[in-house]
This record gives sequence, structure tokens and C-alpha cells, in this order.
Amino acid sequence: MHWQRARRHLARTSLALAGSALASGLAVLLALQLSACAPTDQLAPLPSAAPGAREFNVAVLYYDYDDPYVGSIRTALSSDLAHAGVPYEEYDAGNSQSNQDQQVDQALQGGASVLVVNIVTSGNAEVADKVCLKAEAAGVPVVFFNRPVEGEGDEGAILDYYDDVAFVGTDPEAAGRLQGELIGTYLVEHYQEVDLDGNGRISYALFKGEAGDPEAIFRTKYAVERADEILEASGRPDLIYFDESSVDHYQLDLTGSWSATSAHDYMREDLLRLGPGRDGMIELVIANNDSMAAGAIKALQEVGYNLGTPGSTTIPVFGVDASAMGRQLISQGVMAGTVSQDPDETAACMCSMVLNARRGQDLLAGLDAYPRDEKDGLSRAVFIPCSIFEPEPSGEGVADAGPDAAGDSAGAAS
Repeated sequence: MHWQRARRHLARTSLALAGSALASGLAVLLALQLSACAPTDQLAPLPSAAPGAREFNVAVLYYDYDDPYVGSIRTALSSDLAHAGVPYEEYDAGNSQSNQDQQVDQALQGGASVLVVNIVTSGNAEVADKVCLKAEAAGVPVVFFNRPVEGEGDEGAILDYYDDVAFVGTDPEAAGRLQGELIGTYLVEHYQEVDLDGNGRISYALFKGEAGDPEAIFRTKYAVERADEILEASGRPDLIYFDESSVDHYQLDLTGSWSATSAHDYMREDLLRLGPGRDGMIELVIANNDSMAAGAIKALQEVGYNLGTPGSTTIPVFGVDASAMGRQLISQGVMAGTVSQDPDETAACMCSMVLNARRGQDLLAGLDAYPRDEKDGLSRAVFIPCSIFEPEPSGEGVADAGPDAAGDSAGAAS
């Protein structure tokens, strides 16, 4: 990791030279920053700041407002911060890292006391390091969330290096293993009806949300591996990818957006190419998230599958997130299952870290009950447990995801 030593030396030299200018700008821009925070009538009063000191406030930087799961975190975190009386300003990078880099600069110049960052370029320690260097020069702690900041081979490059940095997310392997368990169990119970061409094998399509994101990588890997383990234990053959010429055994959202559009377009093309009733037809759909699952379902519905009506053929589709959209599709009988992540608990953990920073404590103070990344030995990576979603009887309590629940939307890692 030579890039770390070389660039940190250069960056710290340049940032140190700019430090006095940044500090002098904080007081001037703070008033403008606070004007964009949550409405003051929703906030509890904060203790008065000492004369000349900046008032505590938080900058929350989202990778893309259009992501449904991230939107759930945003709703919960905004509520938690407002209830705690913490002024905050939100930024939408629109899935652009260059936009987010500029927003980090803007937030620091505006006097942010904490950066809460949903990084755009996930699984890339060099990109995350740029954020950390700027924040460190300003004396500002950083809470990354949802999208991993380190990739394979870079474990600890960020979270073992900086004292005022933490990560809140899920175990990258857990959702994939749970999705595989859900798929395997379902197939054991419904094998004959899923095996539409009667060849004794289940052929699947798999939609991957992003190339380098550890969440996408491990969901893609373990969903199939765990399902195969369960099938083998029941005396059934492994799953087979529908396209025998494929090397990767998945179709990738090239925009990295985990989008319904990507999965819909791939699925429509696959169905047109294969046609109904042919050997090797798609009999199972595995998606890295609920948005991609919804896109696949829309394409299936366009050719007469997954209509949720008596007598119609349903291809089992599985997602991850247990979003409102995913829960509604399950309640309609057009989606087979999903894995639940907990946006409320994720937001609560981040809010606790923010309050620790306000009290001048370590970000992780009092958070020992949360699991850590034991595999990589990263004590500053906090994992929020996920679980298999269990729908309520008769679809009770399912939120309305809109008139076209299987329609276009973007999603991520989710």
C-alpha cells in the first residue's frame, strides 16, 4: 500500500499549509451552513457554544438520494438527529465521486463538526483516504456507513489507521449467506414446480449491483454457494447458470447503481433470447438487492410471468434489503423472498457515534454491544445484523411502495 505513505505525506503537507485558511473560513461560512440544517422547530436546543467556538453540527453525505435502502437510512437518521437536537446538513452526490469530493470540501469549509459519509466509490481505500485526510487536517471525525470503504487486500488501511474514523454497515458475507439459505430452503420445498423444463436442474439468472463493492461480491458468491450446500444435503444437484457460455455467472450493472433498470433490461433480453419452454430457460432469479429484483419482475410480467393471479406461472425472485417495495412485491405473491437489513438500527448506531463526538468521546464509546468485523480484526467496523425477512400473515403491515412497485428505481448496497 505504497500509495498511502506517499500520498499521505504530500496531502498532509499541502493541507497543513492550507490549514490556517481553512480555519479562518469556518467562522465565516458557519452561519450559511446552519441555515440549511433541519428546521429549528424540530430540534431540541443545544447547549450554548463558548464564545468564538463553532456550534456542533453534522454533515451527512449520501451517495445517491434515489437509492431506496439508503433513503430508509436517511429518513431514520434525520429523525434521530433532530430528536437529539443536532443540527445537520445533507448532501446528495448523485452517484458521482467527484461531486462528493467537492461536497466534503464544502462541508469542512462550512464548519462541520462530524462527517457522516455514504461513500460513492465503495471498496476503495484510496478514495476513502482522501476524505479522511481532509477531515483529519480539520480535526473532524468521520463515520462511514453502508458502502464499504476498504476492498480485498486493503483491510485496515482506513479503519486501523485513523483514530477518529468508524464504519457502520453489515457483514458483507452475511446477507449473501442468508439469501442462499432462503433460496436453498425454498427450492427444497418447491423443486418440482420451479423446474419448469423438467430437466432435473434449476437454472438461474443473477444480477450483480456493482463490480468492486464487497457487499455485491459476497452476495453474488455466497447466495449461490449456500443454496448449493442446502440442495446437495437434500440430494439435489447444484444450481446451473442459464448461460453456459458465461464466465462470470452474473450480469453486472455497469453504472454501479444496483438499479431496477439494469436488471429489467438484462432480464428482458435474456427472456427474448431464450424464449419459453426451452432447455436452460431461467427458472430462478437472484438479485443483489430488492431494486434489481423489482426490475427483473417487471420484465417477467411483460411476458406473462409473475402476475400474482391464479394459474399464472411465477419464477421465484429473491432480493436483499426488505425495502418497502420488496415487502409489497412479496405480499402480492410476485417475489419469493428477501433478506432484511435494519436501516433504523443503522441510523441509531450512527447517531450514537455523533453524540459521542459531541461529548468529546471516542466514536465507539458505549457501543460494545454491536458486533465488529472479527474476520479482519477491525474493531472500528460495526456490523448491524441482518436476517431473513418473515412476511406478516396476509401481507399485513406492508407499506405502499407506489402504484408500480416493480417499476424503475435505483438501489444499492444495500
